[in-house]
Amino acid sequence: MSALEVVGPDEWKTAHAELLAAEKAHTRATDALAARRRRAPMMAMGKGHVFAAPGGEVGLSDLFEGRRQLILYSFMLPDAGSEPCGGCSFFTDQVGHLAHLHQRDTTLALIAPAPIATIQALQARMGWGDIPFYSTAGNTAFYEELGIGSGFALNVFLQEGDRILRTYTVSGRGTEKLGSTWTFLDLTPMGRQETWEDAPDWVEQTPPYEWWRLHDEYASAGARA
Repeated sequence: MSALEVVGPDEWKTAHAELLAAEKAHTRATDALAARRRRAPMMAMGKGHVFAAPGGEVGLSDLFEGRRQLILYSFMLPDAGSEPCGGCSFFTDQVGHLAHLHQRDTTLALIAPAPIATIQALQARMGWGDIPFYSTAGNTAFYEELGIGSGFALNVFLQEGDRILRTYTVSGRGTEKLGSTWTFLDLTPMGRQETWEDAPDWVEQTPPYEWWRLHDEYASAGARA
C-alpha cells in the first residue's frame, strides 16, 4: 500500500483548485452532452402493447399517467419464483421523490415479466409503493421492439399526440449515476426545462429555483400533478 500524501494548507488549496477546475470542465461537458441528447432523433413505437396493473390491463400510453414524458426501467424479475435482481433493487432504492419529476411533466415507472401479484409483494417488502410498477405479463413483443432482451435497461419516451416516441435508452454502467431528479431529467428530450439550458425551441422553460417546492407543497402552489 502506498503512503498517504499529506501536505500543508497552501499545497492542499492548490491541488484542490486544480481538481475543481477539472470537475467544472466535466460539468460543462455533461451539460453539452445532455443538450445533444435532447436533439437526438426519435423512434415511433408500435401500438397494442399491454401491461398488467393492479386494476387490470393498461396500454403503453396509460403508463404516462397523463404526463408528456415517461422514464421506464426494465426490472429483472422474470417469474413468481425468482429472486429480485440485486442491481435493479439497488437502482430502485435510489429513486428520489417522484413529485419533483411530476412537476416537470415526467413519469417514472418500472416493468418486469413477473405476475402483478409478485410485483406488489416486492413493492410492499421494499417500500416501493409510490413507484408505479407494471407486469409485462408475457408481452415479449415490447422487449423485442426495444431490443433489450431479458436484461435491465432504462428507456425514455415522449408522447406526441397519438404517437409514442422512444427517445433514449441506457443500460450497464450508464444507470449507476441515476437516482436524483436532475439525473433523470437530463436523459429526457425536455430536460430540466430551465431557462439556462440549451434546449429545442419546442421545450417550454421556466427560471431555475422558482419552480422548486417541498414535495408536499406542489399541489397547493398550483403545480402540475
